[in-house]
Amino acid sequence: MKKILLLFIFLNFALAQEYLIKVATIAPDGSTWINVLREYDAQIRKESNGRIGFKIYAGGVAGDEIDVLKKIRIGQYHAGGFTGVGIGEIAPNVRVLDSPFLFKNYDEVDHIYQKFSDELEKEIEKGGFVLLGWAEVGFVYTFTKTPVYGIEDLKKIKMWAWQGDPIAEVAYKVIGITPVPLSVTEVLTSLQTGLIDGVYGSPLAILATQWFTKVKYMHNVPITDASGALLISKKYFDSLPKDLQEILLRNGKKYMRKLVELTREENQKAIETLKKNGIIITNPPSKKLLEEYDEIGKKARRMLVGRLFSEEWLNKIEKALEEYRKANPKTSK
Repeated sequence: MKKILLLFIFLNFALAQEYLIKVATIAPDGSTWINVLREYDAQIRKESNGRIGFKIYAGGVAGDEIDVLKKIRIGQYHAGGFTGVGIGEIAPNVRVLDSPFLFKNYDEVDHIYQKFSDELEKEIEKGGFVLLGWAEVGFVYTFTKTPVYGIEDLKKIKMWAWQGDPIAEVAYKVIGITPVPLSVTEVLTSLQTGLIDGVYGSPLAILATQWFTKVKYMHNVPITDASGALLISKKYFDSLPKDLQEILLRNGKKYMRKLVELTREENQKAIETLKKNGIIITNPPSKKLLEEYDEIGKKARRMLVGRLFSEEWLNKIEKALEEYRKANPKTSK
């Protein structure tokens, strides 16, 4: 009797499951990213009475972000978790949010994302996708074997650059550095051999990759706020009933915002963990040095116009930030 009851429940569930969204991401199973995605999945299953849910492919089993994009476009997968690299392939103008030395703090980040939310979503839709929610890698910092306090110190460092990353390439070019381009998998060995003596990443990423074991200093000037998003194929999304679209979008905003807040908390905790493991934080000793970074950012962003994003997009983002900083001088110091 018990077996018959279980079979009945299973068959009911199978019949109710009309839409199974295949979601691929490089985030590893067990990470906060995947944990929040599973919460999101549970909620949409509950609200839809099992009519819709996710099948999650974690840890890069579907390939890197470019591979996932190709597979979504041919219908093998339906959605993906992307960093700025993947987002830029879909909506190049959105990549302006990753540009160097643009943001100083999370208040500024949140303001820009909120102010331009409709326009950003339209850019993503033009690329054939629908935004389910923004995610975030977090602020990226420089980590080195010798202390860095300003531009002159940076020029002495053999810096790594992610192979094919135009943002790092251009930012370092303006500084006067010729970085060593390497894939992420080559970085730890290159730190060990001395091929490089400087890297960049979010505090959480520096911990996860074990790169912190080969460096000594973290320079407390954010290079960029690395973006992320959960995106679904517009073609697939448009095939869903309106009530299921609403459930997906509403919960996407809710759970991806939760992910952003958790990521920020974890990055802050990661800084404390790095300090406990002997990493020394260095700060620019003067306002003049901070202003030098601002100038480098402005030059680098202009050099990225036409390569990553349009001049129109850069102008309106920079103008909005300038206005926000004037209106909120305390939060933008």
